[in-house]
Amino acid sequence: MTMMTPQPLDVTPLYSFSPLSLVLLPLSPFTAVPCYLCIYSACFNLRYVQQEDEEMLVPHSDVVEGPLPVLEGPQPMEVATADNAGSLENRVSDDPQASRFTWPMENFSRLNVKKIYSEIFVVGGYKWRILIFPKGNNVDYLSMYLDVADSATLPYGWNRYAQFSLAIVNHVHDKYTIKKGKHLLVIVNRLHTQHQFNQRESDWGFTSFMPLSELYDPNKGFLVNDTCIVEADVAVRKVVDYWSYDSKKETGYVGLKNQGATCYMNSLLQTLYHIPYFRKAVYHMPTTENDNPIGSIPLALQSLFYKLQYNDTSVSTKELTKSFGWDTYDSFMQHDVQELNRVLCEKLEDKMKGTVVEGTIQQLFEGHHMNYIECINVDFKSTRKESFYDLQLDVKGCKDVYASFDKYVEVERLEGDNKYHAEDNGLQDAKKGVLFIDFPPVLQLQLKRFEYDFMRDAMIKINDRYEFPLELDLDRDNGKYLSPEADKSVRNLYMLHSVLVHSGGVHGGHYYAFIRPTLSNQWYKFDDERVTKEDVKRALEEQYGGEEELPQTNPGYNSAPFKFTKYSNAYMLVYIRVSDKDKIICNVDEKDIAEHLRIRLKKEQEEKEDKRRYKAQAHLYTIIKVARDDDLREQIGKDIYFDLVDHDKVRNFRIQKNMPFNLFKEEVAKELGVPVQFQRYWIWAKRQNHTYRPNRPLTPHEEAQTVGALREVSNKAHNAELKLFLEVEYGPDLHPILPPEKIKEELLLFFKLYDPEKEELRYVGRLFVKSFGKPIEILKKLNELAGFTPDEEIELFEEIKYEPSVMCERLDKRASYRFSQIEDGDIICFQKRPQPETGKIFRFPDVPSFLEYVKNRQVVHFRALERPKEDEFFLELSKNHTYDDVVERVAQRMGLEDPSKVRLTPHNCYSQQPKPDPIKYRAVDHLLDMLVHYNQISDILYYEVLDIPLPELQCLKTLKVAFHHATKDEALILNIRLPKQSTVGDVLNEIKSKVELSHPSAELRLLEVFYHKVYKIFPINEKIENINDQYWTLRAEEIPGDEKNIGPNDRLIHVYHFTKASAQNQVQVQNFGDPFFLVIHEGERLEDVKSRIQRRLQVPDEEFSKWKFAFLSLGRPEYLEDSDIISNLFQRREIYGAWEPYLGLEHSDTTPKRAYAANQNRHTFEKPVKIYN
Repeated sequence: MTMMTPQPLDVTPLYSFSPLSLVLLPLSPFTAVPCYLCIYSACFNLRYVQQEDEEMLVPHSDVVEGPLPVLEGPQPMEVATADNAGSLENRVSDDPQASRFTWPMENFSRLNVKKIYSEIFVVGGYKWRILIFPKGNNVDYLSMYLDVADSATLPYGWNRYAQFSLAIVNHVHDKYTIKKGKHLLVIVNRLHTQHQFNQRESDWGFTSFMPLSELYDPNKGFLVNDTCIVEADVAVRKVVDYWSYDSKKETGYVGLKNQGATCYMNSLLQTLYHIPYFRKAVYHMPTTENDNPIGSIPLALQSLFYKLQYNDTSVSTKELTKSFGWDTYDSFMQHDVQELNRVLCEKLEDKMKGTVVEGTIQQLFEGHHMNYIECINVDFKSTRKESFYDLQLDVKGCKDVYASFDKYVEVERLEGDNKYHAEDNGLQDAKKGVLFIDFPPVLQLQLKRFEYDFMRDAMIKINDRYEFPLELDLDRDNGKYLSPEADKSVRNLYMLHSVLVHSGGVHGGHYYAFIRPTLSNQWYKFDDERVTKEDVKRALEEQYGGEEELPQTNPGYNSAPFKFTKYSNAYMLVYIRVSDKDKIICNVDEKDIAEHLRIRLKKEQEEKEDKRRYKAQAHLYTIIKVARDDDLREQIGKDIYFDLVDHDKVRNFRIQKNMPFNLFKEEVAKELGVPVQFQRYWIWAKRQNHTYRPNRPLTPHEEAQTVGALREVSNKAHNAELKLFLEVEYGPDLHPILPPEKIKEELLLFFKLYDPEKEELRYVGRLFVKSFGKPIEILKKLNELAGFTPDEEIELFEEIKYEPSVMCERLDKRASYRFSQIEDGDIICFQKRPQPETGKIFRFPDVPSFLEYVKNRQVVHFRALERPKEDEFFLELSKNHTYDDVVERVAQRMGLEDPSKVRLTPHNCYSQQPKPDPIKYRAVDHLLDMLVHYNQISDILYYEVLDIPLPELQCLKTLKVAFHHATKDEALILNIRLPKQSTVGDVLNEIKSKVELSHPSAELRLLEVFYHKVYKIFPINEKIENINDQYWTLRAEEIPGDEKNIGPNDRLIHVYHFTKASAQNQVQVQNFGDPFFLVIHEGERLEDVKSRIQRRLQVPDEEFSKWKFAFLSLGRPEYLEDSDIISNLFQRREIYGAWEPYLGLEHSDTTPKRAYAANQNRHTFEKPVKIYN
């Protein structure tokens, strides 16, 4: 079993994990709870949550009721202050509160949910809960996290520290319980390992807690009576003054902001920045003032380095990542430091060509080695010179850097079947190896902490102890690493400059760097935004990895020392050659920075300071937004259709609150050219129906007040804005005139004109009318505003509201405004009266229908489900369109006669992928229901064209079945589609009609296979409606003849392939390949059974001789001899399931085997190599 460091959930563009978090140290799974913990019980509810795969990036808070877990916990314990408790990095109080939460989960294997939350439990005054993914969080492991239960309702900036461990209890024996995380005992001595929960990281835990194959294996003891017991030990400490830390003040350096998952990039950028010669070369790359940092990597990197050098606060990397062509999604994808280092250096090397700094990358980082093959018995030698920018050093099996170099230059003998073909000399015994011609001034050593494990068919992290020195002498032992042609006058003595650390496991974690910028004794830790001073022990010894032993706080409890694996360890080392130190650690000052860059960045800094000052002084000012007729004409029908104006797009003034309003009018006169005496201002008011209209003109008394007093009177929301409408009247010569005196009976109305032919709505003006007057009295004036003839017949409509739905009603031209409840600021829309005799038909013949269309129109981009990144076509639809309307439009666009064969799938706004479940036939009422995803509205739908109508398909059950032929090697994947009420027998009959059988009368059976074990043989009469093929593999196969004629004393047993691995001082059995059944006869010996298995699997003698045979019960192998009577070991005749004892075929060779027989793909270890970055 591979212990994994706590990791954050896989992140989507919406959520991120904290770059400032410290990773917890996992503990041994065999450690018992300290005896001084007092246990008490309480009852809590279990809550279940189900959500789509792409929603699993962060915990979700929607829950429903479930069973009851139990809480156990100690009283608060007294602990001694840790040695480093007062360090800047770990300022937390010394009064931890701790509890244990126990959660028994019944019917665990039957849970048909993606994830499950426990009920809330309280530790240290905080609410917590456990989050479990029973089938794994997109991995073949149980995923388990500790979650802040009330994170959604906590105030901005909240954070809390906790140390915790999570465990799956073994029912058989406590020592096999799997526990990961931070033991409460460690609180005393390892204060710096606590983890911070905050807004960006409200959960933390293990994506790969334990293999699902182990959890669901009944022989392992983790599931008894289908109950799984989860334990969480949680200790909480209060945070003290964490956010006030000033990196620049304390260290002289600043950090880099984490964009979501860019800690790997931040650690590398800090390392490169602190190589001054490299920084100087970047500054000298030619850029111009016309370059855009977003499109220029050199300029973006220059800008970043300049800010690291001169800023007082942490620096953003967004400009740089945008220059890489990355989007937000890339910033939430954690990549490999080594890969980024190579790609970035290659890109810079290319950008430097033809410039004054051409060749800098090679001068700094390039070394050369010689690959050679030398014959032993004849005089023949082949050599090849190669360059390198970094060296990959083995960690596994090597105690330190020198051991890795020894292994790097280790001589390999080519002999026997592996002789070397030496041209005319034929096959010869030879020596093969590598020697170094020269090393670079800056030596980058990439430590191979991640390797592919063929046993697990997965990448694993090597956490073994691996030492590296402060001084690295590569001339040691008379230059044994150097080739004969190496320049021996160059002294290859190096000083350690940087240590890049990876804290976590293979599926994720956190990167940070320890750097000594001037090669002095002072080290610094660069952890995203935070920079702290560190000693040499933290930078070196604590990054070696391996195990750490903690002192016993209660020696009488357990005599064995407490050890845990350290999951934070060095991943990349940077050494600088002593003889090149003065050249590389050089001075870099402003004269190295291009003038245009200095000007640009100083201007950015000044703008940033202006914004800060603006924000700091905001309480002294009021923003006055002044809307005019020109704004209404410009916006209505273009930017807006409802109401009158978008206030964010009108002229605004920033005015001191203590300025008299009359002085403000003079400012307006200067800016807009409207003399003060011709200005009249109206206050805007938000009505109960959510519209926003001019309500009344300012009174002389109000205009005599200060701007601040007027804003407070007019705006109850107390924000910093005052919104006004400036009324200006013009005479016949188009010059401003005095506004007419407004009497109480007068109303100010605004008018919009609609053209149904052009589908156009525009603002035409405003008029004062008498409240007792009638619209019929102003028809000629409206015709004049519209440019119509005086006697044009027009229809009038009042625009009343548009939220949540449009209300626009016909206005009676002969009723008074007062009767129609018209008031100041109301909007009247008008149009020509439709002329039916013309025969013209318009899509939206009147104002209400047009506004309804504008309110609900939605352009939807349609993509084929099999090509989810490519838009195929788009349609303009209405959000009110029914399901039938939408599929009919899609079918019409695609030329399909039957719309019911169109199936749509909604879009996930966070993952930018289709949701896992398509839309069922008429399951949604309107288009809007198809597009809404939580609080967002998408404009993408995915479509499929089915071979049968969707309603008919939904009455069918589709099963994916792998059919295994009796003699053919490859399994045939079949999609069986039958009515939901069909039985397994119907499935088998359908399969018979689709495949070629070995004999016409062959009988089939359907099996349920999970993790290379047979869990169930389906009865012929079982209904298929509830069969789940999502997590389990369905396999159909012919029933062998010997199984049809089982004698009274014969047994039908399980036969599985397995390998054996050791981890955590425990032997683990791992099954692989395809399981099968075998009939054994009374008194039959193993040697006879082996012969039958070899014939059945068609395995060659040489390969078969390497296999071992064992009887396995409860996961423990008992190896068999050829003379053993197999039937004595298997007493029961019935086959109950995967928990039955089985005959195991052990494969000891860990390398993949090539095809050797017809059936090898079905029964042997053949797995592809996967590469993870």
